[in-house]
Amino acid sequence: MKLHRLAVSGFGPYAAREEVDFDLLGADGLFLLHGDTGAGKTTLLDAVAFALFGKVPGARGDVKRLRCDYASPDTPTVVELELTVRGRRFLVRRSPEYDRPKRRGDGVTRQQAQVSLTWLAGWEGEGHTRIDDVAREIDTLLGMTADQFFQVVLLPQGEFARFLRAETAEREKLLEKLFGTERFLDVEKWFREHRRERRAEVERLGLLNRDLVQRVAEAGAEEPPAVADPEWLSSLLKRLDEDGREAGQRADEALALRAEAERAWQAARALDERVRRVHEARRALDRYAEEEPDLRAWAAERDAARRAAVVVPAQAAADRLATALAGAEARERAAADAVASLGCAAPADADLRGDAERLREESGALTGLAAEALKQEEDRRRVAHLEQAAAATSRDLAVLVSQLDEVPARLAAARSAVEESALAAARLTQVAGLAAAAGELPRVEASFRAADEARRDAVDGHQGARDALLRVRRERLEGMAVELAGELRSGQACPVCGSAEHPAPARPLLETVTAADEDAAAEVEQRAADRRARAEQEAQKLEVRLAHLREQLGDRSPDELDREHRAVAALAGRVEARQAELAGLEGQVEAALERRGRLERDLERAGAQRDELAAAVEEREARLEEARGDFPDVVARRAHLSDLADALTDLHARRVAAAEDAERLAEQRLEVSRLAAGAGFADVAEALAAARPDAAVAALEERVRRAEHGRAAAESTLVELADVDPAAEVDVAGAEARFRAATEAATTATGARDEAARRAGRAAELAGRLRAAWAGLEPVQAAFDELDALTDVINGRGQNSRSMTLRTYVLAARLEEVAVAASARLERMSQGRYRFVHSVEAGPRGTRGGLGLDVLDDYSGVQRPAKTLSGGESFLASLSLALGLSDVVAAGAVLDTLFIDEGFGTLDAETLELVMTTLDELRAGGRVVGLVSHVDELRQRIPTRLRVRKARAGSTLELTA
Repeated sequence: MKLHRLAVSGFGPYAAREEVDFDLLGADGLFLLHGDTGAGKTTLLDAVAFALFGKVPGARGDVKRLRCDYASPDTPTVVELELTVRGRRFLVRRSPEYDRPKRRGDGVTRQQAQVSLTWLAGWEGEGHTRIDDVAREIDTLLGMTADQFFQVVLLPQGEFARFLRAETAEREKLLEKLFGTERFLDVEKWFREHRRERRAEVERLGLLNRDLVQRVAEAGAEEPPAVADPEWLSSLLKRLDEDGREAGQRADEALALRAEAERAWQAARALDERVRRVHEARRALDRYAEEEPDLRAWAAERDAARRAAVVVPAQAAADRLATALAGAEARERAAADAVASLGCAAPADADLRGDAERLREESGALTGLAAEALKQEEDRRRVAHLEQAAAATSRDLAVLVSQLDEVPARLAAARSAVEESALAAARLTQVAGLAAAAGELPRVEASFRAADEARRDAVDGHQGARDALLRVRRERLEGMAVELAGELRSGQACPVCGSAEHPAPARPLLETVTAADEDAAAEVEQRAADRRARAEQEAQKLEVRLAHLREQLGDRSPDELDREHRAVAALAGRVEARQAELAGLEGQVEAALERRGRLERDLERAGAQRDELAAAVEEREARLEEARGDFPDVVARRAHLSDLADALTDLHARRVAAAEDAERLAEQRLEVSRLAAGAGFADVAEALAAARPDAAVAALEERVRRAEHGRAAAESTLVELADVDPAAEVDVAGAEARFRAATEAATTATGARDEAARRAGRAAELAGRLRAAWAGLEPVQAAFDELDALTDVINGRGQNSRSMTLRTYVLAARLEEVAVAASARLERMSQGRYRFVHSVEAGPRGTRGGLGLDVLDDYSGVQRPAKTLSGGESFLASLSLALGLSDVVAAGAVLDTLFIDEGFGTLDAETLELVMTTLDELRAGGRVVGLVSHVDELRQRIPTRLRVRKARAGSTLELTA
């Protein structure tokens, strides 16, 4: 990797754009970066790191505040780095995230981070503008992380000195950051987590085995052993099998005894049942003999009820006809009362149907007049409605005429207001411009006063700088002899007299002015002249603007113009509202005029309709008066005639229906008497007395049938059981008790047999599962034991005699490489006295080994800790370690540019010479080495220097080549 050019703008202490040409700066292979404390030397190294990785090393990267506080708002914060890596030359341009003033309005806005990578040579293709794409490309080219880059390219000796003095734990953290051994830490963690998972699996299987042993022991009704093995399992299964066979034999004997007792009990129950049936049959025959008279009465009652069954429905029909006749007669009387209520007599021999037809014809003749009567009532209501409507229309018309009298004055006022707002709108732009100018005038006056004051200061400053320049030039002219004498060389001709001998050259005074002093004074004078020109230009521009504003405003005061502007703006703002108000008023007037015409037409039309309708009502009234007779109106008379006709028709129908019901009743009563005589009864009353409901007849039939059947069954039982002695006694209870006892004994025995079989089967099933669990646990336990031992070794425990973890082992190997490379540097710089010794021994109190780093003192032959070195020796050791680390970490990636930061002030002249010789060797190998130091002697030894100057306006760079 070789740096070509670095440019920073608004970055750190650099307010303006500053550039570093590394090709020019590193032409000799070695350059010095120096300047005042806080000027920004380290910031240039930070800029290189930021351009490549988007962050800066150390604690400065935690702050994330990279923008220069005193940079111009228009100056962007950007870092540009041009470099070559692996034969590819490219340009990286990166900006951090920062806040900048808004381009419009007040406040700030967030400027997002940006980056771009552009290929310049050695590679063809498109560049990148995405942050992650650029990071991926740079990581691929450099082959190292940001932390590694900070260590191998930016060599801060302070951190390596701390590394030398650090304890094992702290040294391990530093090496991890350098060599990126996180993957080995992940391997350690993977083994630990895998062991934890496998241990959990082993414990789970062990718990399953213990649970199965417990369940097998419970099945065998014994306590589980301390250590379960196949021999214990076999003996338990054998014992359970023997117990099962013994329990089976006892159950078979008990079942045989139960069967014998059951047979004896069933025989006793059968004999007892036969004796009981004989006793029951004899008691039944005795009871039936006593009930013989009742049985004959029940049979007679049953037969009479059966004969009377044909009379009962006929009598029910006669009763229904009598009820119907009574209803018909009641309806006839109600119809006669209705006819009488209408003022008409209805004798029994009257022609009711003829009278009804005559009345209907008379009612029909009045139908037309009834319609006219209804029309008469409707027309009377219409006449009254028309009179009311005419009166209301007259009132509305009077109110409308009164309102129209006020319209002209309101229209004139509305039109005047619209014209006033329109004139105000036309003047608004002019008045607003004057008001804005009045508001701007105080600000311009203040700005002009400040600019005029700045102009006078700039003129004074320029005049002073001009006087200083003239004074420096005069003093230089006065001391020109000294300057010329400084350029004289022995044997060379004098540029003034031409002599090759210089017997008395002028001696420099204490404060001789040089060409550099004159150039510096000229530069100060030029900057003062530029500042004066800018100040005069700004003051002139403000003066012109101020004159224009005063001419525009004249003698009018800002308050007066502001009040006028607000008044005109208020009137102009109401122009649309006033125009809308005028349009609305004109619309209302037009609608009112139209409504007045409509009301006048409605009033005239209503009067004509009322007069015409009143004449028709009067003419119709005479005809209706004649037709209504003694009734209130024709409709009432017509309704009376119609109702009377309907009442006569209904009375006729009722009389006919009553006569027909009376005739049917007489015929039915003759039929009932005939049926009673035919059934053998003296009269209908006797037949009805003998009648019974169907349920009663069925009950009598059932009582007779049951008595006859019971007597026959009792006689049959006595014939069947003729050999049974009624006086025999049977001990059924004793036989049953013996059977119950035998059953209980058999149940107990079979339960014991089944329980033994169940326990044996359960134990056999669990034994199979237990043997399978033992077989499954064995390889898992073996694999876990192997994994447990290997995890202990990887994590520095167990059989690991050096107590080194895998990560520590890798770091120790890399540290050993660094120690070998650093020892070569340290031996040359210490003139063969010191070299590094890598130690793998464990520390005290169980401290892990492998990261020890001592120095071997060739003077004494003693190996001692590196922390015992003096300040200068520590610097040499740190520098050697840094260079050795650079060689190891950068293996495979040529680092053509290195920076070494501070530490040279602790060296004596001889040691410094050795260090410079080592750096010259680096330079001879094609590398460019940049030293960051305050040591004055280095300025004399290194001709190529980059100086960082600190100023209030921001730091600047000065190259001396």
